[in-house]
Amino acid sequence: MHRISWRIVLAATLLMSSLVRASADDGAIIDRWYSALLVADRTELSDLLADDVRMKLDDIGVVQTKEDFIASIDEWQG
Repeated sequence: MHRISWRIVLAATLLMSSLVRASADDGAIIDRWYSALLVADRTELSDLLADDVRMKLDDIGVVQTKEDFIASIDEWQG
């Protein structure tokens, strides 16, 4: 019985560790995204977006492909 408990604790610890790392990775990606948006860095935005992404901009009723989104940066860049 003691052996089973130890394995469960180990598995739970490993799971929690991977969740914390994933959360940290998400934060880094989100930081990269907003930093790239602020300076309209097309290369960085392109690297962050999947090739088959669909950008849904609900406030203006538009759905864009990756290429459309990158091309539209000139329209909204201030």
